[in-house]
Amino acid sequence: MSDSILDRFTDAQNRPDDFWHRRPLTASPVEDAEPDDLGTFGWLRGVKERALMLELQRSDGNILAIGYSWLERAEFNPSSGITLHAAGRQVHLRGRNLNAEVRPAVRLFQGLVSHRVPWIRELRRADEFSKLEHIAVVECIEW
Repeated sequence: MSDSILDRFTDAQNRPDDFWHRRPLTASPVEDAEPDDLGTFGWLRGVKERALMLELQRSDGNILAIGYSWLERAEFNPSSGITLHAAGRQVHLRGRNLNAEVRPAVRLFQGLVSHRVPWIRELRRADEFSKLEHIAVVECIEW
C-alpha cells in the first residue's frame, strides 16, 4: 500500500470507509418539515429557513407566486394594510392584525421581510375569526 494520500483516496480497494461513501443522499429532515399553518399564513420554523417564493392564494382559487428575490419593497400601514412591490407590480394585503404578534416573535410583516412566510391566503369566512383579537386575518389580496 502506498503512503500517498492521493493514492489512498483514488484507489477503490483502499478507499476509506467514510460517511460519504456509505450514506445514501437524502433530504435533511429540516427540508421535509411543513411550515406552521397560522390560519392566514404559513411560517417556516427553522431560524435559517427561507422561502424562495411567496404564494398568494385568493379565496376564489386564483394564486400568484412571487419570487422573494423580486421583492423590491414592503410597506405596512395600519389603516391600509401591507403593500408589496415586486417586479413592477403591487400586491395589497388588507385585513386585521397584519402586524400583530400571533405567537411569540411571529408577525406577518416581519415574516415577509425575513422571507419566512411561504404562503398567504384570504380567509373566506373572516368573520369567524373576529372574536380572536390576536389572530392576523387577511380579508383581501389584490394584485
